Amino acid sequence: MQITFPATTRYHLYAGATDMRKGYNSLCGLVQMHFHSTVLSGDVFIFINRPRNRIKLLQWQHDGYAIYQKRLERGTYEVPVHNSQTTAINLSAQQLQFILEGIMLSSIKKRKRYEHAIVDKS
Repeated sequence: MQITFPATTRYHLYAGATDMRKGYNSLCGLVQMHFHSTVLSGDVFIFINRPRNRIKLLQWQHDGYAIYQKRLERGTYEVPVHNSQTTAINLSAQQLQFILEGIMLSSIKKRKRYEHAIVDKS
């Protein structure tokens, strides 16, 4: 099953390793503590375990929480390069799709384009 990720949604990756036994409530606690945000925003929050072979995506969908979870049988998920002090990494829908498909982000070369800055109204 292929999941699509709208470009209008914001995606946040937790930079630390996550215990994949965590459920809805524990993941919501991580969001509040490390992202300084609320899951009720509708943003997608992404968590990867220490061996980087499991991933969970958490999102509030108007009437309840949804978790997408995947375990790789071989290989690992790439965590983008980030500052060691950073606990949250903002991703684009494209970057998330690349991570899930096993495409190395460091090998992607994008041609220069105009990019309009989005103002955060929260």
